[in-house]
Amino acid sequence: MNTMITESASNMFEIHIEELAHWQKRPHKHNFFEIVYVEQGRGHQCINQHEFEYQEGNVFLLPPLDCHSFRIEAPSRFYFIRFTDHYFLKHDGLTDYHAWFDRISYILANYNKVPGDIIASERERQYIIQNIKTIHREYLAADHFSDSIITGAVAAILNILARSIEKQYVQQANEIDNRFGEILRYINTNISDHERLRLPELAAKFGIAKTYFSEYFSKQAGLSLRDYILQSKLRIVETKVKHTDLTLKEIAYQLNFTDSSHLARSFKKAYGMTIKEFRSGGQICGG
Repeated sequence: MNTMITESASNMFEIHIEELAHWQKRPHKHNFFEIVYVEQGRGHQCINQHEFEYQEGNVFLLPPLDCHSFRIEAPSRFYFIRFTDHYFLKHDGLTDYHAWFDRISYILANYNKVPGDIIASERERQYIIQNIKTIHREYLAADHFSDSIITGAVAAILNILARSIEKQYVQQANEIDNRFGEILRYINTNISDHERLRLPELAAKFGIAKTYFSEYFSKQAGLSLRDYILQSKLRIVETKVKHTDLTLKEIAYQLNFTDSSHLARSFKKAYGMTIKEFRSGGQICGG
C-alpha cells in the first residue's frame, strides 16, 4: 500500500539538530525547502525511490514535494534547515523575493532528481558549513539583527549550490564538446530573453556558422535547439507552478510564451497532463 505523508513547516523558517541512531519516521514529503548538513554518521538517503550514500560533511538540498527517508548505518548528527518559498517575503527591503525565486527556479530546473552532494570544492563546503552553524547560532540568539543575518547566510548557501549545479552540468556538456557547456549555460541564463536565444545571435556569439549551428546543437544535445529551449522553459514552469502563487498568465509572460493558452498546450503535449493535474498530483511515497 502506498501512503503519502506531507510535513509542513510550522513557521516560514526553522533550523534544528537531530542525533539519530535509527530513522523511525515513514517516508514523507514536505512543503518546504530543506538544506541538510551531515555533521557525523553515515548511511543512505532515499529520494524519490532512489538511494544514495551519505557521510560526514555532506550537504544536500531537498526541494519541496520530494519523497525522502534515511537508512542510518552509523549514529548520525544532522542539521536541518527548513524554509518555505515565502520565507523571503517577510524581509521587505532585504531580499528581492522575485529575483530570489528566479534563482531558485534555475536551481531546481537544473537539479539532478537523483541528488547527492554536489558541492564543487572543499573551500565551498567549509564556507557552507560555517554559514549553517552561523544560522543555528543566530536562530538561538534571536535578537533584532538575527533575521537579516540568517537571510543573508541562507542566500549565500543557495548561491553556492546554484553555482555548483551550474558547474556540474556545464562540465558534463563540455565533455562532449568544449564549447557546448558554455552554450547551455548561456541558454539557461537567458532563458526568458527571446532575442538572445535566436539562432543567428547564438551562432555569432559562439563562432559557429549560422548554417551549421542547428545541426551542431542537435548532434550535441540529442534534440533540436527549439525543443531544448522549450524543455528548459517547462522545467522552470514546473517549479513556478508548484512553489509560487503566480498566475499562468504571469508565468507565460515571464518565459516568453505567446499567452497562457500557448503555455498550457505546450505543457500538456510535453507532460501528458494539464497544469492543473500536475499541480494537484505528485509522487507517492511508499510505506
